[in-house]
Amino acid sequence: MDENVIVVDNLTKDYGLGRGCFDVSFGVKKGEVFGFLGPNGAGKSTTIRHLLGFQKAHKGNCSIMGLDCWTKPKEVQGYLGYIAGEINYPDIKTGWQFIKMIASMRGVDLKEAERLCEYYQLKPHGVLKRMSKGMKQKIALVVAFMHNPQIVILDEPTSGLDPLMQAKFVDHILSERDKGKTILMSSHIFEEVEKTCDRLAIIRNGKIVAQMHMNDITHNKDKQFEVRFKSLADAQTFGNLQYEFVEKNYDKSRVKVKVHDSHINRFVADLAKYQLEYISEIKLTLEERFMEYYKDDTMVGGSL
Repeated sequence: MDENVIVVDNLTKDYGLGRGCFDVSFGVKKGEVFGFLGPNGAGKSTTIRHLLGFQKAHKGNCSIMGLDCWTKPKEVQGYLGYIAGEINYPDIKTGWQFIKMIASMRGVDLKEAERLCEYYQLKPHGVLKRMSKGMKQKIALVVAFMHNPQIVILDEPTSGLDPLMQAKFVDHILSERDKGKTILMSSHIFEEVEKTCDRLAIIRNGKIVAQMHMNDITHNKDKQFEVRFKSLADAQTFGNLQYEFVEKNYDKSRVKVKVHDSHINRFVADLAKYQLEYISEIKLTLEERFMEYYKDDTMVGGSL
């Protein structure tokens, strides 16, 4: 777990007008699931295209298994499974014919493809161009995993899948991680990232603005509490104390306050001086943590 098998080192691709990615650096360790978060246009897919060897950086580099992604793309591809953010299939009649074609190119039999089709409840023999987005996404999942790759790069892998299939995908990713696979996943679904990822990076306007362990979120030592006082005067008096207030809603005699573990005893002692309607802890979610970096952007709840 100490070895980075995916390395992005000061990667810069400048398309002009602030578009692209700029000095992006992160590593993904062997056997972990790494989330890569940001809205459309933030630089996720640009970074991933460099990892696939599809683009040459203006500065910096990417490597997989110690191989430079631009100069040795064929060798790198031998380790990878991949799902693109926008899937465009060739002019081929059925989904199964496409799966067979990729299996032949990779030199693998179809047993694992058949198992994955059954797992994702996919009937691949229909006409490919008439399939729904969800069906096409299932085919992409089958092709990405059927050759048992050591490393898998997934760009919004559950796009178009219904909630049942999204849940099966989460179980699949956890199972692959338990087998020692290394997975880099760009996803627009917070819950999916929370359930699968060991670590993550947040990208905004082409720059990495945060990297963190999921445990830092689920076991955050900064607790948030919502407190409602029986009187407006008490709420205002407490609101003047030296705490980090997230919100002060005096119309409802209510405050939201962030308290570090080391200050809990003082917090409880201060509250004991007042008459309260209620107090409740607010669990900090990945979405809330993410929004700290995108406060000025208009986002859709639950997704990037």
